[in-house]
Amino acid sequence: MHGLESFDDDGHGTVFRDVIMLALLGFVTVVVLLLPHLNPPTLADAEVTAPGNVIVEVRWADGLDADVDLWVEAPGDRPVGYSNRGGRIFNLLRDDLGDKGDETDLNYEVAFTRGTPSGDYTINLHLYRNPSGEFPIEAEVKVSVRRTADSGVLKVASNRAVLATAGQELTVLRFALDEEGQLVPGSVHDLPRPLRSG
Repeated sequence: MHGLESFDDDGHGTVFRDVIMLALLGFVTVVVLLLPHLNPPTLADAEVTAPGNVIVEVRWADGLDADVDLWVEAPGDRPVGYSNRGGRIFNLLRDDLGDKGDETDLNYEVAFTRGTPSGDYTINLHLYRNPSGEFPIEAEVKVSVRRTADSGVLKVASNRAVLATAGQELTVLRFALDEEGQLVPGSVHDLPRPLRSG
């Protein structure tokens, strides 16, 4: 065994270990460089622009376990609400169920349109359920319009509603927009028009 040298004695083992360590170091370096880009930080104060052109929002007392449903109808379209979350024009973005399946105490629903078709709009509220047992439930509805993608959001109408019993549906706002997405003067009212059965 004179002529046989051990693997470590000839330097090949050292070279092999060095190559493996350099490859591992290269891999770790790539991972460390990619980590910040996998989930980039968001700006807490970044302005969030609401989707859509006509935005309808409803708020009721935060922390109250009550399911107030928003129902909306655009000109020439069918009513949109919890059982029909999208039409040709309106989409219900959030269906708040009160405390059920909610990470926050915020009670809020919102629907928006694609475009601003001219004609009559109807906004209803329906008290689906109220496990809290607190009556009446006051809710506020706000309607805003963005005529173009570059323009700001302009509040065009708002109203408060008082829901006194479970199952009650109220027409909170009705209004009309013209061809330019402007509120038609004198068109805001709350004459009852059921949407859930429509």
